[in-house]
Formats: sequence, C-alpha cells, structure tokens
Amino acid sequence: MSLLWVYKKSMTLGEPVIRTVLRHRARKGKEDTERLGERRGIAGISRPDGPIVWVHVASVGEAQSMLSLIELILSQQPNVSVLVTSITTTSAQLLKKRLPARAFHQYVPVDHPDWVRRFLDHWRPDLVLWAESELWPNVLTMLKKRNIPTALLNAHMSEKSFSGWSKVPRLAEDMLAVFMVILAQTKEDAEYYTALGGRSVVIADNIKYSAAPLPCDEIELSSLRQAVGDRPMWLYASTHAGEEALACRTHLALLQHFPDLLTIIAPRHPARRDEIAKIVRESDLSYQMRGEAKTPPSDADQVYIADTMGELGLFYRLAPMACVGRSFSDDGGGGHNPIEPAILDCAVLHGPHVQNLERIYAEMAETAAAIALDKPDALPAALAGLLSSPEALKNLQDLGYAFACRKTKILSAIIRELEPAFLMANLPILKETA
Repeated sequence: MSLLWVYKKSMTLGEPVIRTVLRHRARKGKEDTERLGERRGIAGISRPDGPIVWVHVASVGEAQSMLSLIELILSQQPNVSVLVTSITTTSAQLLKKRLPARAFHQYVPVDHPDWVRRFLDHWRPDLVLWAESELWPNVLTMLKKRNIPTALLNAHMSEKSFSGWSKVPRLAEDMLAVFMVILAQTKEDAEYYTALGGRSVVIADNIKYSAAPLPCDEIELSSLRQAVGDRPMWLYASTHAGEEALACRTHLALLQHFPDLLTIIAPRHPARRDEIAKIVRESDLSYQMRGEAKTPPSDADQVYIADTMGELGLFYRLAPMACVGRSFSDDGGGGHNPIEPAILDCAVLHGPHVQNLERIYAEMAETAAAIALDKPDALPAALAGLLSSPEALKNLQDLGYAFACRKTKILSAIIRELEPAFLMANLPILKETA
C-alpha cells in the first residue's frame, strides 16, 4: 500500500470535512463565497477555444511575479489563452485588475481526486506552469497520466520542507517526475530538488524580479502629489502585525526634527484597516484612511493608511523611501520583494527578518543598494539621515534602481529554459524581448 494511495483515499473519504472547512473559511473571508464551487473543480466560466496555458500561483506575490511571463505568452501567441489559478482572495482581486485580455482567473480546486479530475476535464490545459512550491499529489499525478507538459517555476524549498520530503523519498521522486524542467531560485534550492529526484533542475533566480514595474493611476498620483506638496514623507510598505506600531513609534521619534512629516502605511492585508487605525489612534497621531473613496491626506494628517488593493506602485512613486514590510513583523518575518520599490526609484530600507528572500537582500547589501537595519530602534535614525540629506537619498535611490534593472533580465533566461515544455505542448517557443 503506497503513501500516494493512502493520501488519495484520505482525501476522498474526508470530503465532508473538506466541505466544512471551506464553508468555515468562507465565513471568515478566506474563501470567495460566490465562487466556492471553483474550489470543488466546478468551472465558473466556459473554456475558450484554442490552446490553454495553465499558470498556477499561490498568492499575491507569485501572481504579480508571473504577469510579465503571461503578457509575453499572449503577445507572441495570439491563439493562446491563459488560465491563472490561485488560492487567496487577495490574489484573485489583484488578478481581476491586472490580467490582460485572453487571460482569466479561477480558484484552484482542493486536491480531491474527483474535484481535480472535473477541473482538468473542463479546462484541458495544453501546458502547465506551476509557480508554487507546494506539491499536490492528485493534481500532479493526473497531469502526468494525461501527459500534459508541466514545468515548476520559481522553485523554492526550505530546509524544513526538504527534511520532511526526505522521509518519503519515493513519493517525493514521483511528484517531481511530473516536471520536465524545474527552475530553482537558488543553488541551495536546486540541490534540494536534485537530491529528491528532480530532473532538469536549473538555477534561474526568482522570477519576481523580472516583473514589470507595479502600475499606477497617473491621475491619482498627481492628486496625491498635490495634496502632499513638499512635506517630508516615508512609506512603510506591505506591513504585517507589529510593523504599524513600529511606524507610529518611528513617526513620533522623528517629529522633533520633521514636524510636518507624513508617514504612509500600506498594509499587506487591507482588511486589517480597523486594527491599524486603532494602533494609530492609541499613538495619539492624526490619520486619514484612503478607503474606497481614495481620500487624499490633509495637512493635518500625520499618518496616511493606504488600505486599498493594487496601489502599491502608486505609493512607491509618491514616497522617496520605503521600509519593506514583514522584515520587522511579529510573525517572524520573511521580507517582501525589494525590487518593486527599487525599480521605481524608491530607496529601500528593511529589517533583519528577510529569510524568504535572503539571497536578493544579501546581493543588495553587497552593492549598497539598500539599508539593512538589525533592530527596530535603528529605523528613525536611518530615515532621519535620508530625510536630511538629499545627496544620500539620491545615491541610495540610484544604487537600488541600477540593481533592480540588472535583475529584470531574468525573464530571458527563463523563457530559454522553457523551450522544451512549449515544444512538447505543440506551442511556438517564446522569443526573447529586447
């Protein structure tokens, strides 16, 4: 009796429990109630004619990172459509706004055999680009049985995950055998996947860094610039629990030298808006919520809470410097993408907890392209140095921008490695762009 057989049986017999969990998650806002059928493999829309490339991402970060590749596929292959699946509601909201024509979003089905089969029977993908490190046995084995070419992109594996998979080597090898190419983020990732039986493992860096600059509404940017004027300001981007309180402490520490300072807080999860507002009030700071009305800050507002989705590109253009979130957070951190601010000429600062993107932060440190802070109390002094020295600020912006420009070349290497998968799918290979 194989582990795979046991897993499939447990998923099948556990269907009542899975349905209950989905309903519970929906009540908590973690699932889209109106589209809950998609999680059971029930398509929300009809399948378009012609070939389909299925791109699967885990959440917001992966969704944004794949947009450049999706746009490249669609621009070069006019008869192809792209199905993008994800799990989180926030990624679905982002993709609704940013997916180009002939690309559409569905929630990925839970890894229940019948639900996965129903999903694949409807969509019949010609090629699968899997951009998530979670390996789902039922999805992968069915792709293999149907002989659908599949590639693993942006492959990352923690030491803990490697240790876990090493205890079930046969299952790990079976899962990885589905992928005709594995594009690993780092040398360590490549070594882990190779040790577990992965084939054609290539170090391709992180596709997040090939993404086009985050978009922005130029009218909104002009409106905000007019509202802010020449006030000194800084942005705390993609904040998690604990970081909003740090933003408030930092603002209070800087008030003596910068009395008209504006602190912008852009939370990673806008649904936390009420919790964040409470933190700001308890710090005795005045604030404005951007909200659905997109209300700009007034001269009296000390903190601006950017509680909207898909507008981070706007604030990276508005603010001259940003502390990148989840690098000082209460949850142990991991760090968000520093290339996003750097490519928009926004100087980058961050805390010590950047293990999710450790390599890129280390490379930025080597080229002085970002300011690394080892403790929260160091943030006010670092910001004060940049706010009081236009030369130091400009130098950090320039170094960050140059570094980000070098990283955006990754997409060319990725499409070269994907050539065998496109050929097997009877699709034209992608051409490199200038």
